[in-house]
Amino acid sequence: MPPHPNPARRRFRRRTIRVLVDYPVDGTIRCEYATTLGAGGLFLECDEPLPLGSLLKLRFRLPHEEDLHEIEGRVSWFLAPGDPRRGSQPPGMGVEFTDALAASKLAHALERISE
Repeated sequence: MPPHPNPARRRFRRRTIRVLVDYPVDGTIRCEYATTLGAGGLFLECDEPLPLGSLLKLRFRLPHEEDLHEIEGRVSWFLAPGDPRRGSQPPGMGVEFTDALAASKLAHALERISE
């Protein structure tokens, strides 16, 4: 598993936010909460993180926004429930967005909600 990302090396600012995200896995829809979100990706709290490199199609709405964001991403790191490096952080997975156009739209929406 790659190391937990260093916040100082991130290209995009992350926001602490709680947003319900749905995504299909093996013919079923999973619904999990993202707890951090930025134009480059998000962290999904979940007890069963997907393997590194797994491709996802995520859907969510930002607080107080009507637009549905649909964006593709790839699992770039994860913390399994029994991982001793977790500390107080919940288990889950970091997802890096791979759709530049949708990420740009999300970046503009994030700026609107922070104004």
